[in-house]
Amino acid sequence: MVNRFVLNGISYHGKGAIQEIPGIIKSKGFQKAFIASDPDLVKFNVTKKITDLLDAEGMAYEVYSDIKPNPTIENVKAGVAAYKASGADYMITVGGGSSMDTGKAIGIIINNPEFEDVRSLEGVAPTKNPTVFTIAVPTTAGTATEATINYVITDVEKKRKFVCVDTNDIPNIAVVDPDMMSTMPKGLTAATGMDALTHAIEGYTTKAAWALADCLNLEAIRLIAKSLRGAVENDPECREGMALGQYVTGMAFSNVGLGIAHSMAHTLGAVYDTPHGVACAMMLPIVMEYNAECSGDKYKSIAEAMGVDTAGMDQAAYRKAAVDAVRRLSEDVGIPSKLEALKEEDLDFLAESAYADACCPGNPKDTCVEDLKELFRKLM
Repeated sequence: MVNRFVLNGISYHGKGAIQEIPGIIKSKGFQKAFIASDPDLVKFNVTKKITDLLDAEGMAYEVYSDIKPNPTIENVKAGVAAYKASGADYMITVGGGSSMDTGKAIGIIINNPEFEDVRSLEGVAPTKNPTVFTIAVPTTAGTATEATINYVITDVEKKRKFVCVDTNDIPNIAVVDPDMMSTMPKGLTAATGMDALTHAIEGYTTKAAWALADCLNLEAIRLIAKSLRGAVENDPECREGMALGQYVTGMAFSNVGLGIAHSMAHTLGAVYDTPHGVACAMMLPIVMEYNAECSGDKYKSIAEAMGVDTAGMDQAAYRKAAVDAVRRLSEDVGIPSKLEALKEEDLDFLAESAYADACCPGNPKDTCVEDLKELFRKLM
């Protein structure tokens, strides 16, 4: 069996890494940046940390911030028009998954105009050309979109999210600077961190998991378990640990896929606008319990990476310990375990949408719509 592994060409890590950006631009000879960033980051001067660097060097740019937390087809279309009008020749994405996902879709369409109907990008689209040259600067420690070949767009009309998987969409350069994450409020730090943990655990247990990805995902679980509580309290060392952990699992899950915790989280986001990280955090322990019988001894490794001493535990005990450790971490960082907006009359649509989601086939346990309904019901 042949396993493919796709990574960024170059990435920069650590405090102050954004200082590398002007030199990168000069070395490439670019003339004008299209900066995709969300309105809150612009409002609270986080995006300004990047534009200040460009201003100091007299570098031209235009900021596009018509981006929602769950970015829509309309956000992408408006972004494509804005890019064309800007005269830009490269892109900088500044933000969490919403900014980077929007930027990916814009960049792909600019260089592959036959896919201007955004819905045509769903699944594995046969694009021919790489995205616009992109420097990705994450401001959250969770989505790892700067390291992946995936992005997610919301179809408001159909009340669904769709996943796009394309080796042409990966940013050319990732700049992972924990200073860019230091202004995240506690709730966002917690939610994005639990998203990263969901990536690592689902990537470690997915049907496509293999040795190289397993090494990365296990280390990511360890880093996240060690760092997330402190990152929520804005401890600088823990911020750095989360910045690294979310990137490490991004390299891995991008190549092996995810499972139904993400399928269900995508659906909750589309229907109720639930923040993606919160939805993942709520679903993860529920899905882990459901998948336990298909996990072999992997939950033992997960439990140990979460800091549990599994000495003397039998299979049932270490599987429970792994789930309990995840649930405890989620509770400790303030994630709710129930979704008040969830309604019984929505369960059929939610389950059918989750079953059709691109992440569903990777789940280690084969599922069905009825099972998914029961799993959603556990959030009520």
